[in-house]
Amino acid sequence: MNIRKATISDSKYIAPILLLAMEEIIYKFIAKKDYASAKEFLEHFIGRENNQYSYQNCYVAEENNEIIGAVNIYKGSDIERLRNPIIEFVRENYNPEFDPEFETKEGEFYIDSLGVNQNHQGKGIGSKLLLFLIDDFVYQKNETLGLLVEEDNPLAKNLYLKLGFNVVGGKTLVGKKLDHLQISPK
Repeated sequence: MNIRKATISDSKYIAPILLLAMEEIIYKFIAKKDYASAKEFLEHFIGRENNQYSYQNCYVAEENNEIIGAVNIYKGSDIERLRNPIIEFVRENYNPEFDPEFETKEGEFYIDSLGVNQNHQGKGIGSKLLLFLIDDFVYQKNETLGLLVEEDNPLAKNLYLKLGFNVVGGKTLVGKKLDHLQISPK
């Protein structure tokens, strides 16, 4: 398995993988529970530059020329600039009252979402993506990584804790209660 920075041509493969992790949140963004619309929404932004879901902010796990996992990560201090195109688009096309909370802030690189192709789940690909990010950002670049996990998802939370993340607080995002976890350089 090879983990690499995503390219624009990966966009259509990244969208359904990240949607596995973000489906309910994207439904709230677009104000309807429709998989095709949610996938189209994500593809629209992954395939464009300078927004939080852009391929520029993604890494992919590839095996046998197939993208089997993807992770979306960006600098927390850039959240407002990266989120604005999404807010404008959602207000214009779906929900004029859309006003989401910012899930990150300065002081961390934020792992927005991580997904593994359904046919490849249970093989440790998510862990390998996380270990890659920990090595690259925490140990090589001396940065703090942060992420949010649903309070009612103990399996994911336990994985993050096992990999060295610590609970640093809580957040609410589009009505969901989440734990904020971070891992920092020693």
